[in-house]
Amino acid sequence: MDPVFRPVVDPTFAVAAIAFVVGGAALGTISGLIPGLHANNFALVLAGAAPSIPADPLLVGCAMLGAGVVHTFLDIVPSLSLGVPDAAMAVASLPGHRLVIAGRGREALRLSAVGSGLAVLLAVPLAIPVTWVMIHAYPTIRANIGIVLAAVVGFLLVTESSRRAAVAGLGVFLASAFLGSVTLDVDPNAPLSTGGMLAPLFSGLFGAPVLIDAIDGAGVPPQSDARIAMDRRPLGITAAAGSFAGAIVGYLPGVSAAIAATAAIPVVPRSDADRGFVVATSGASTSNTVFALFALVALGVPRTGVMVAIEEVAVPLALPVLLAATALAAGIGFCVLLLVGDAYLRIVGRADYARLSLGVLTFLVGLSFLFAGLVGVGTLVVAAALGLVPPRVGTRRVHLMGVLIGPLLLGS
Repeated sequence: MDPVFRPVVDPTFAVAAIAFVVGGAALGTISGLIPGLHANNFALVLAGAAPSIPADPLLVGCAMLGAGVVHTFLDIVPSLSLGVPDAAMAVASLPGHRLVIAGRGREALRLSAVGSGLAVLLAVPLAIPVTWVMIHAYPTIRANIGIVLAAVVGFLLVTESSRRAAVAGLGVFLASAFLGSVTLDVDPNAPLSTGGMLAPLFSGLFGAPVLIDAIDGAGVPPQSDARIAMDRRPLGITAAAGSFAGAIVGYLPGVSAAIAATAAIPVVPRSDADRGFVVATSGASTSNTVFALFALVALGVPRTGVMVAIEEVAVPLALPVLLAATALAAGIGFCVLLLVGDAYLRIVGRADYARLSLGVLTFLVGLSFLFAGLVGVGTLVVAAALGLVPPRVGTRRVHLMGVLIGPLLLGS
């Protein structure tokens, strides 16, 4: 599809566009706050329902984009609130959970909001030079995608804390690559026609193991004030690094925001490593979503589920309209995160944590069944078993992204 430059001068269209963005933002809020759901799921549902929606496809695209952007702001909330292990396991836990254990969960929410917000602000000045470079470099990257992805894997391994951790990381990568190669192309007989294997794979690899490890945990302890303790300079540098890394991976297949955040971590002072990881991950995630739009417009290549849905609906690529929708959705996401994040932490902190963890695990099983049927449930179980491995062998969970990168390497 060729990009369409359609200035919004029609007040009726402008009001309708705002309404659709708000509706999409509501879907992104739901997907962001419910563990295991992703904006891609709602985008694909909208794509399936689009033919029956009596509206301009561009408006439907605004809703999809609004859902995707808001999701990247809010998915930090269940990530921080659920799966918090016992304090004795803090060393092996996720950076955000270590902040929650230390009573700094409210600060972590604001660090995430800053990271995502700055990512959107930086996207505008970064868009033209990064897109120009990628347009010229993409033919070479596409011709050598195997080498590029192998370099990404090598980078993740050499940045591990020790040789033993790197070897363990390679084993985790190979195991997850095998899992992806045998499951990603499965066409499941599922209740929802817009499902797929990604939901059980990612819920199993990254969601269920954290919840299983946290069943015996003490849950969310009382949280102290929300003041950001990270100095402004490293905060800004980390957010910029995460945003830039997210911009680059927005053009690369199989490379996640977590990998982008890992690439940005070397610029973070060691004393602020946990805070920096939260900022970088949030910035990379939001930046990835924004630049996936530029990748679709400039290269005609959809890099996220939301962009795949936008392409399926044949949304006119009116960049000014879609960027305005992105900016509005980012503002909504920032405000909603600050409004509901603290309450979410507080409510989860008062709950019976073992029952809550088991309840969320049951929900993930049900979600896997809806999107991928009984095959999805079996995949969830296998993926969860694999997802338990990295912290037990002293390596990072990011190597589990082999589930996507491995099959791409095999096919390159």
